[in-house]
Formats: sequence, structure tokens, C-alpha cells
Amino acid sequence: MIKILSVVGARPNFMKVAPIDRAAAARADVEHIIVHTGQHYDASMSDAFFRDLDMPQPASFLGVGSGSHGEQTARVIVGFEQALAEHQPDYVIVVGDVNSTIACALVAVKAGIRTGHVESGLRSGDRTMPEEINRLATDAIVDDLFVTEQSGLDNLAREGHDPASIHFVGNTMIDSLHYALPLARQRKKAHELGLVDGAYALVTLHRPSNVDDVDQLRLLIDVLADVSTRIPMVFPVHPRTRSVLERAGLAAGMPPSIRLIDPAGYVDFLSLMQSAAVVITDSGGIQEETTALGVPCITARTTTERPVTVTHGTNLLVDPVPETLRQSIHAVLDGVIVFPRQVPPLW
Repeated sequence: MIKILSVVGARPNFMKVAPIDRAAAARADVEHIIVHTGQHYDASMSDAFFRDLDMPQPASFLGVGSGSHGEQTARVIVGFEQALAEHQPDYVIVVGDVNSTIACALVAVKAGIRTGHVESGLRSGDRTMPEEINRLATDAIVDDLFVTEQSGLDNLAREGHDPASIHFVGNTMIDSLHYALPLARQRKKAHELGLVDGAYALVTLHRPSNVDDVDQLRLLIDVLADVSTRIPMVFPVHPRTRSVLERAGLAAGMPPSIRLIDPAGYVDFLSLMQSAAVVITDSGGIQEETTALGVPCITARTTTERPVTVTHGTNLLVDPVPETLRQSIHAVLDGVIVFPRQVPPLW
């Protein structure tokens, strides 16, 4: 019997770990447990993820909460060291690129426990992104590198990683999407909000480069307000984004054609995404999910660590400046831009 411990810390991690848990549960020779660092934590949202994805409750909850990158990473290191001592796993799996990813990888490797990184090799090339540093540092120290797309293989080879440590396995987040999609289609979240399938845009914004600068966020909101005269929008608002919107008085001035809602649970959000005409985002994972669904996606960023979504899927990478973004949204809605709509290998 091998004991595997997987770490979740932030919202996208749940979708990446759930299929691993189901695969482990199907084997008599594997015990799989989950440790939740609580890096991002809301009781109702967290419970919804465990329920929607049929995940067991975590064996440990570290409750590290928010804080600066240094504070948060340090609290995860202290808490996870105690969790390893308690659970004594044979193998540790970290996923994604959040602070919990590098912190737990560091603790596990220094404890002499074999460690794997799910979603290895993704690179944006933008070292101002905290996630990029987490990706590079995690891949530099783990034993096994589990890769979701060809660019990951190329990046790891270029960085000189041992080929024997690199495993092209596909994308567990897309496994979760397909697992939850039948329920999401039944949920009809858009109808609850008075929206018509295929006749609304879904918006998410949370990157510091887009939302922490009030002037930049105001420019993006102006573009959305303009486009919303053509197509209604639903905007599940990240807490970070809502704070800036309210502080700058932008939330109060939002036109009724942009519907601000609280962050949605996984199945509810998937329900909104699969029936949207277009998704406008700065998220990494949503680029992958829209590609799997065949839904047009406009990513308001200068770089992406998931280039397969652009070369194979439905993702258009757009510099987040007003006129470029506005023209791109209209071009997608007009059908001027044609996407490859191919499913990437092993997805």
C-alpha cells in the first residue's frame, strides 16, 4: 500500500486533484488523502467544491488565510511540515502554480519524500507574475514533472530537466470539466439570471496587472460597458476585484447590462461558461476550459503560459488596452475570427 498526499490551496487546485482522487480510489494498493492549506478559503465555496467534484473532506486543513506572498508562503511551510509529520505519506502531489504549490513542494522535497508536480512546464515568460516564479521554482526541485501540453515538454527540455522525470499525461482539470459537465448543463444557471443561452458574455478579471491599478480597471470596465450595449454580460466578481471596484466607485456606476454576481461554485460557473457566446477573462484555467468546451475566449493579457489554447483551441490573446480589446470582442461576436477548435492531445 502506498500513501499519496495531494495538496489543494486555491480554487483551481480542486479541479486538478479531484480526478487523481477518483483514480486512486479505484485502486486497492493506494491510499490517497488531501491536505487543504486554506490559502484561498471561503467555507461555503470550499464545501461546494468538495460536493460538486465528489471529493472527500481533507485529512488536514491548515487555515493559512491571506497575506503577503512571504507571509502566506511561510505559514504554509510551517503548517505543511506538521501535516507531513502527522500523515507520513510515501508520495506528495502538488498542483498548479499558487504559493501553496511551491511551499509544499519545498517542505516535501527537503523531508526526503518523492514529490510530483501536476501542470509542470507551463511558462508565460513574464517573471513579474508571482505564478511564473512558483512554476519555475517548483519544477526545479520536484522528482516527477507531469505535463499537460506540448509547450510544457518543450520548456522542460530547454531547461535541461532529466527526460526520465517528464511525463506527458494530459490535463486533470479537463477531466474534472467532463465529469461535471452533465450536471452543469442541467443546472441552467444562465436561465436563473434571466439570460438566454448563447446570447451573453461571461467576464472574469482578477490579475493584479488588470485590477490593482484603478485606472487600468476603469479602462477595462469602460470597454465592457460599451460592448454590453450589444450583448448582456454576467460578471462573477473576485473578492480582489470587488474591493477595487467599490473603492473606486466603479461598482455603483456599472450599467444594468453588466450583471455583477458573487463568485460562483464550480458547477454553476461551468454552467455559465458552457452556454456563453464569449468569455472575457485573464484567468489561466479558463483558457483551457473554454478550449475544451469550444467556447470563444478572449484573454486580456500580454502573455499566456497555455499556448496550446491559442494554437489549437478557442483562445484569443489580446493586449488589455481599450481599443484593441474592444475591436477583438466585436470581431469574435461578428464571427470574423475563426478558431481552430481542436482538442489538444490527451485532453
